[in-house]
Amino acid sequence: MKIVEIRLSMLRVPLRTPFRTALREVDSVEDIVVTVHTDDGHVGYGEAPPTAAITGETHASIIAAVRRHIAPRLIGEDIADLNRVVGLIQSALEKNTSAKAAAEIAIYDLWAQYHGAPLYQLLGGGHPRLSTDLTISVNDVDTMVADALNAIARGYTSLKIKIGKKIDDDIVRVRAIHTAVGESALLRLDANQGWTAAEAVRAIRQLEDAGVRMELVEQPVKAHDLEGLRHVTRHVDTPIMADESAFGPKDLLELIRLRAADIVNIKLMKTGGISGALRMADIAAMHGMECMIGCMLESSISVAAAVHVAVARSNVITKIDLDGPSLCTFNPVDGGVDFDESHLSIPPLPGLGIRSIRGLEPL
Repeated sequence: MKIVEIRLSMLRVPLRTPFRTALREVDSVEDIVVTVHTDDGHVGYGEAPPTAAITGETHASIIAAVRRHIAPRLIGEDIADLNRVVGLIQSALEKNTSAKAAAEIAIYDLWAQYHGAPLYQLLGGGHPRLSTDLTISVNDVDTMVADALNAIARGYTSLKIKIGKKIDDDIVRVRAIHTAVGESALLRLDANQGWTAAEAVRAIRQLEDAGVRMELVEQPVKAHDLEGLRHVTRHVDTPIMADESAFGPKDLLELIRLRAADIVNIKLMKTGGISGALRMADIAAMHGMECMIGCMLESSISVAAAVHVAVARSNVITKIDLDGPSLCTFNPVDGGVDFDESHLSIPPLPGLGIRSIRGLEPL
């Protein structure tokens, strides 16, 4: 099974409601899809979102990275030699982690198809069903409360609450949501780097003192501020999770050395794909550190790959934030992981199980 062609397409899927964080506002998924074709007719699928505020990547940079640097290296390569092909992707250029992830996901999809098994089985096995949380975008208090109650009515039992705009307003938002939902859902707060360390400690302590039960607080300070992250972790009772501070294994080892966070959020678009995500999970397991697996604004193409990774490393990846497809107005994928609100399940199909994708615009 040798690679003969790599194509790029644009996928556009409107969101149910605008996605708002402390960093950005988006109203649709507009991602680059990578399809890798082999000499025996198999196709592997990958996807990369342009998340300039986090990874530094745009549509143009993703297209250029794949078309000029990654694709030329892969033509003629044998899918069976997974380590070699992954190495070619990762060494093609520096950074550009989402572009690398899209290519890697397509290769892993083909590799599992070559072996005739669902990807998670080849990565270590596991129970092919998970439950995800749902993101509540930062907004006015009444809207956020209504969105939270709607999520619970849809069956979600964990909510990821976006905050990090103005700290006093954030406290009001979280207290109002906690009062409204009661014990119906766990609350995960995500400040998206929006606070200083001092502000984070003050806000979290105020919420703790008010009886607000938080499962975790994600990335309260700037990504580079590891000392600030450690300060917050040491001075509150609520577990603190690193996201933007941990792109790959080296970052994770430094977080562990500093004891700067209790949990780490693994995202394929930060790690450069599946290989880096697996390494991060294995390092965390060695050090007894719990992991979440999350996603950017992605459709069910690349999120499916994250589901397979989560199942295969469920011993350490115990928290799931793979709600990208649930935020979309429709699922463009035929086949693949079944995204039924909070319930995610992997069918017994080779690779990622994707048969086709609607609405792709060739590039």
